[in-house]
Amino acid sequence: MARLRAAVLLAGFILSALILMPMQWLAMKLRLPLAKKLPNRYHRFLCKLIGIRVTTRGTPYEKGACLITANHTSWLDIPIMASLQPSSFVAKSEVAGWPFFGTLARLQQTVFVERERRTRTAHSRNEIHARIAAGDRLILFPEGTSSDGNRVLNFKSALMSVAQLTIVSGEADREDDLVVQPVSVTYTKIYGFPMGRYFRPFFAWYGDMELFPHLWEAFSLGPIEVLVEYHKPVTIREIGNRKALAAYCENACRRGVEQALIGRWDEADDKAGKAGDAAAPDRIGVAAAG
Repeated sequence: MARLRAAVLLAGFILSALILMPMQWLAMKLRLPLAKKLPNRYHRFLCKLIGIRVTTRGTPYEKGACLITANHTSWLDIPIMASLQPSSFVAKSEVAGWPFFGTLARLQQTVFVERERRTRTAHSRNEIHARIAAGDRLILFPEGTSSDGNRVLNFKSALMSVAQLTIVSGEADREDDLVVQPVSVTYTKIYGFPMGRYFRPFFAWYGDMELFPHLWEAFSLGPIEVLVEYHKPVTIREIGNRKALAAYCENACRRGVEQALIGRWDEADDKAGKAGDAAAPDRIGVAAAG
């Protein structure tokens, strides 16, 4: 049954992507609003197909331009995050050359950056800023790689320098600080039971794991539950500098993962999370069910 499930899901994943690719390409060429909406709808479908139940906690920042920083565990982070809001990603340049997945990333309007070349940091920062200023919601994985899902790696601060640039508002050309919101993604349950350290590597993609064999293993198991928590949004003016901003986002995501794994949250964290949006009394909800 596990092999049958994997075969059906893999076929559904590939066929649905192949059907929608030309439509997304055309929407991008014609600059249609569908180019933003279609990936979001596709990823919602993909989460249901795979059997990913996404629960959200906290309040996403929606009052203006925002850069999202998240911990990175798996390729599944992409459909999970993109299913919640229309968004694009910041990825290492090597992804653009991957068979099939590179094409999907380009159709998602991913910003590709050369992380190993510091001389390109300013160019990447300016490209990210231009996209956010144009109204795009970008998701950055500051760890620079994926983890085993049981911990959060150190956040790199280089691309956090984008927060030093202001965003010109349409209201009287006012310049606003770029808001940065950390978001933690935690794989919590499988078949309704705590996932634990044994099963999490089946979904976490890290180290020298081959992608397609990992896809097969992940598709053979499930359904799974994932908790996405939105933490308090901040600006670099509030934090001080890009390194302090990276440390704040890292600590917020690490705390979010640790608390999600044990299913307990500090009252102080809840109050801090509500500070950005007092009009959201119910901060927990199911975003997609599989």
